[in-house]
Amino acid sequence: MCRRFSIAHWAGVFMVGLLIASMTGVHAAEIKVFTARAGATVLEKIGPEFERTTGHKINVIYDPVIGGSLRQIRAGEPFDVLILGSPVIDALVREGKILAETRINLMRSGVGLGVRAGTPKPDISSVEGIKRTLLAAKSIGYVRAVNRVEELVEQLGLADAIRSKVTIPDSDIVSELVAKGELELGIVLITQILTTPGVELVGPLPPEIQYAIQFTAGISANSKASDAARELIKFLIGPTAIPVIKSLGMEPG
Repeated sequence: MCRRFSIAHWAGVFMVGLLIASMTGVHAAEIKVFTARAGATVLEKIGPEFERTTGHKINVIYDPVIGGSLRQIRAGEPFDVLILGSPVIDALVREGKILAETRINLMRSGVGLGVRAGTPKPDISSVEGIKRTLLAAKSIGYVRAVNRVEELVEQLGLADAIRSKVTIPDSDIVSELVAKGELELGIVLITQILTTPGVELVGPLPPEIQYAIQFTAGISANSKASDAARELIKFLIGPTAIPVIKSLGMEPG
């Protein structure tokens, strides 16, 4: 059966569409997010869905230079959401730059060992195994400010033995250096290893010396889009984000 619609009908449909579009535009906002690499990888996966369902836009700013985002914020750079390690968020809450009531833990990542794809994977299932691996390696890299590897190396009694072959970049590029073959081993966050092309995860550090880095979010005390920012944080702890966080080698919360 063929149904006919009048010009008046289609005009009404058109006007309703315009009204919806106009209402969406009124509430849409751009959310400026400073984030660590872990947050950037999650937002890369789920950001488009958030934008599609809310009408908001996310402007993700990831600075690989260690402490880069913190320096920008303390210099007065405006932002809406910050996703970094808990100690940084807590410091900015104390400084009044982050709203204390918006502070929330999003995800955490353990530390693992990465090698260039296709190369042999050493046995690091035990503390003795990781010690043998580090002693045998020709070059090792890690990020001082992100994980406490220096402290771990001291704990294992290897500091003097491996000092000459350790590289500690000022930027979060250890996995990329491993992928290029410039470093044999990278001791970094598991999520970084899993999300860097050309690098393979040997495994997590043994349980006796394993630890996790907590990533926490907070909203700027001077945010111009605080309502939209709250929507984003709610999305980051919701059912869409949780499986993505897990797939990237992290645990929610």
